Amino acid sequence: MKTTKIKLAAILLVVMAVGFSFTSLDKITVKGSDTMVILSQKWAEVYMQKHPGTTIQVTGGGSGVGLAALINGSTDIANSSRPIKATEVEKLKARYSTLGVEIPCAKDGLSVYLNKANGVSELTIKQIGQIFSGKITNWKEVGGADAGIKLYGRENSSGTFGFFKDNVVKTDFSPSCQTLPGTAAIVNAVKKDKYSIGYGGAAYAEGVKDCKVKKDDKSPGVYPTAETIKNKTYPITRYLYMYLKSRPTGETKAFIDWILSPEGQKIITSVGYFPLK
Repeated sequence: MKTTKIKLAAILLVVMAVGFSFTSLDKITVKGSDTMVILSQKWAEVYMQKHPGTTIQVTGGGSGVGLAALINGSTDIANSSRPIKATEVEKLKARYSTLGVEIPCAKDGLSVYLNKANGVSELTIKQIGQIFSGKITNWKEVGGADAGIKLYGRENSSGTFGFFKDNVVKTDFSPSCQTLPGTAAIVNAVKKDKYSIGYGGAAYAEGVKDCKVKKDDKSPGVYPTAETIKNKTYPITRYLYMYLKSRPTGETKAFIDWILSPEGQKIITSVGYFPLK
C-alpha cells in the first residue's frame, strides 16, 4: 500500500512538472498582413532559436483580418501593411479604453509586376492608376503591343490593396480586376499571362519583372531597390507596422525590442524588405 502511494506521488510530481513546463512557455500570437508573413516568420524562427522558452505563432489573412483579431482579442500583435483606420481605433477604444500602439518595423517598396515577355518596362504613377481603374485597357496606349490588359490585385481586406488604392489608383478599381488571396498568387498569375499586370511587395517579385515607376512624364523610371526605397526616390514606398492594444510587456516587449534592434533589422534585408534606417 505504501509503495503504491509513493508511486502515485511520483507520478503526480511528474505530471505537475510537465504541466509547469508547458504553462511556463511564453506564447506570442502574430496575425495579419500577408505581405509581412515571410518577414514575421523569419523573425519568429530566429528569435525562438535564441529563446527556446518562447513560442511565436505567425499567420496571415490580410491587414484587416489582423487588426480585427487584435480588436476581438485573438492576437497579441497585428501585422499591417497600412496605417490603422480611424474606425478600427474607435473599436479598440470602445472595447479596451485604449487607442492602440503603432510600431513601424520595416519599409517596403510596392512593386508593379509585369510578365517578362511584355515589351513595356516603365510606367508613370498616373498610367498605373489609369490601368487599374480601367481607363487604360490596351497595352498600345502605353507604348506596348495591341493587346488587352489583364489586371490582378488583392482582396479589399488587404493592406496592400488599401495602400495601392489610396496612393496609386485614387479611385475605384476596374471591375475587371481579378482579386487573388495573396501576393504570391498575383505573381504566379502574372508569370503565366504575357499581357497581365499586378502589384505587391517587392520581396515577392520572382519569375516576373519589376516595372520601372515614374513619378510623372518628366521623371526617370525607378526600380524598387534597397537604395531607392531608403532614399525615397522610388515613388511607391511604405512602412510596415505592428499594432498592439497597449504598450507591450514581458516576452512580447522583449520580442519587439529585438525586432527593432540592429540584429532584428538586419534580418529584414535577407528576406527582401528594407530596414527602418
